[in-house]
Amino acid sequence: MHEQKKPNFLKGAAILAATGIFVRIVGAIYKIPLFNVLDDEGVGYFQITYTIYAMVLAISTAGVPVALSRLVSTAASKGDTALVKRYFSVAMPAFFIIGFTVMTVMLIFANDIAFLMGSSLAAPGIRVLAPAVFFVCIIAVFRGYAQGFENMVPTAVSQMIEVVSKAAIGIGVAFFLARMGYQAEYISAGSITGVTVGLGLSIPVMLWFKRKIDKKAQGTRGDGSAQGDGSALALPSRMRVFLRFMKVSIPISLTASLMSVMVLIDTRVVLGRLQSALMLTESQAAEQIGILSKGLTIYNLPSTLIVPLSISIIPAIATAIAQKNKSEAGRVTKSSVKLTNLFAMPASAGIMVLAGPILKALFDDPSQSVQTVTTMTTILVILGAASYFVSLQLLSVAVLQANGYERISLYTFPIGAVVKISLSYILVANPNLGIIGSSIGTLACFIIIVSLNFTIITVKVKERFSLINGFLKPLLCTLIMAAVAFSVYKGLFMLCSGFLGTGRMAVIIYLGVAILTGVLSYLVLIVLTRTIKKEDLAYVPKGEKLSEFLGLR
Repeated sequence: MHEQKKPNFLKGAAILAATGIFVRIVGAIYKIPLFNVLDDEGVGYFQITYTIYAMVLAISTAGVPVALSRLVSTAASKGDTALVKRYFSVAMPAFFIIGFTVMTVMLIFANDIAFLMGSSLAAPGIRVLAPAVFFVCIIAVFRGYAQGFENMVPTAVSQMIEVVSKAAIGIGVAFFLARMGYQAEYISAGSITGVTVGLGLSIPVMLWFKRKIDKKAQGTRGDGSAQGDGSALALPSRMRVFLRFMKVSIPISLTASLMSVMVLIDTRVVLGRLQSALMLTESQAAEQIGILSKGLTIYNLPSTLIVPLSISIIPAIATAIAQKNKSEAGRVTKSSVKLTNLFAMPASAGIMVLAGPILKALFDDPSQSVQTVTTMTTILVILGAASYFVSLQLLSVAVLQANGYERISLYTFPIGAVVKISLSYILVANPNLGIIGSSIGTLACFIIIVSLNFTIITVKVKERFSLINGFLKPLLCTLIMAAVAFSVYKGLFMLCSGFLGTGRMAVIIYLGVAILTGVLSYLVLIVLTRTIKKEDLAYVPKGEKLSEFLGLR
């Protein structure tokens, strides 16, 4: 029976990994056309509203699927169908009430919540997202129930529905409201409707999946009816089940909400300092948040490349450790560090040296002042550097988790968060920096977290990283690549601007050629210098095909 479950587990993990990558990429990319519909003020309201939603979501539901899946899986493995039903029958009404309560609070007190955040005009967006919190509480229970039977398809399907609806409906509604001449706060609220609609559409789909799972479970019970009746006599009370459920879910939710809480507090601090220290109005402060958000959208993209890597190395390292194969664990760890550098370094450097052209290509707005453009470019250069350390942070957490030190991030992350919020409070109030100070805080935050995590890894994990192969060789290839890409862009701009111009489409052409040239030169460099080897791609999805394409041995 154990051998039968292993393939199911691996298949489920692969489904969630692939879906997670798709969701992250679409979730990041859809903001680009959306932010072109919204002005900077509207983008600011979008960011403020979504920050509140993300925190409420993490606290209320992050631990629900994990907790319920554990409990259901344990009961189902013992054939205790009555207990399985009891878990679901307790979890669903409980989180129905929790979701309904949170939704009601958000609807009634939207103005007060927005005021507390320092941006009262974000209230319409909070009201639009209120039903989404209710829907996602219900969906979280369905997901946990399905995962308890090792069925990851319902979770994957609901995530796909949500992200596609978020992109398609959100952009469509925002475009319509903008054409109708609505104010920024209402256009921003409209752009978020896709989230609520997508979650609402997922509920009947999840209900269908549950019925299918129940039918299959009944079909495989065999005799079981007497067993089910017998187990019913010994069922724990509903209150005991609820307390058991919360005992598992609350720590997971609190851990998952660390990032959301930090972002929420930091956003509130930044808005407050912009208004109190720099004397900006609410609308002007929201506009500054919008400028920052455009940089954040781009800076989040490189880390999506690290997600499949971090997902793959955790079981690889954990398995090697369980088999007491320290050399294999060390080899996987070294390869993962090198691969992260090989992906994250060029992405970060590319963003930094081509920040101006990237912003013009993605978010060109002729009405923006030179000062605004300069501020956006400076922010993106800083966040480009930060994107590298975000990728290293994801990797370091994965390595720590794989080696059994998953609690370390509970201590290192808050330290980085305190630094981030403190620097935001100090630097944003400086009139020479303003919103740029927030990006500096982000960079400092992740540098500190990465430094702490890797220090602990160095102490706790016996195998040492190769400084030359893991860091210096990728850095050398990256510096050459960045110089090539920047030179190609500048050369094309100088030579072709006379007949192609300097508008958005021309910049897109120059930028595309520069990026393509940079990528090709980088691939040649890492192969010629033997920076990357076949064994480094062993745990990367489609790694064998990639090795063959690059001609690695």
